[in-house]
Amino acid sequence: MLKQDIQSAATKALKSGDQMVSGTLRMLLASIISKEKEKRYKISKEKPEALEDQLVKESELTDEQIIEVISYEIKKRRDAIVLYEKGNRPELADKEKKEIEILQNYLPEQLSNDELEKLVQEAIAKTGSKEIKDMGKVMADLNPKVKGKADGGQVSKIVKEFLSK
Repeated sequence: MLKQDIQSAATKALKSGDQMVSGTLRMLLASIISKEKEKRYKISKEKPEALEDQLVKESELTDEQIIEVISYEIKKRRDAIVLYEKGNRPELADKEKKEIEILQNYLPEQLSNDELEKLVQEAIAKTGSKEIKDMGKVMADLNPKVKGKADGGQVSKIVKEFLSK
């Protein structure tokens, strides 16, 4: 499971003294654990009779959900990079870029621009979309196919390009 891979990589980085990798992975693990606690809380409200062991087991995130957490963490860093560059803080922007590189190791292989464009064209044809106002339909069709494999902003940009032609 992905969570165990991340935990073992964090331990290995900690033992080797690689503070950048260990810090980034520990932060990621904290985000994953936070999501699991959130999920456990929701389950406990729905099933108040559930035992603690059962709650822990049911609240474990799937690999897909962990990929969503990783994607979210990468998005936060991309947003931070923009702000750091605006604030003339290149050293902090570089740190965020390195963290993104570390996090991307735990995502599935990313789709190329050509593959993305092909998927966008298929989604547009399938939904019969012709205008920008139909973008929601196209994105709804695309999201399950590209989840974790492409940056949402990039997908959105390509969809807009095709719909505005």
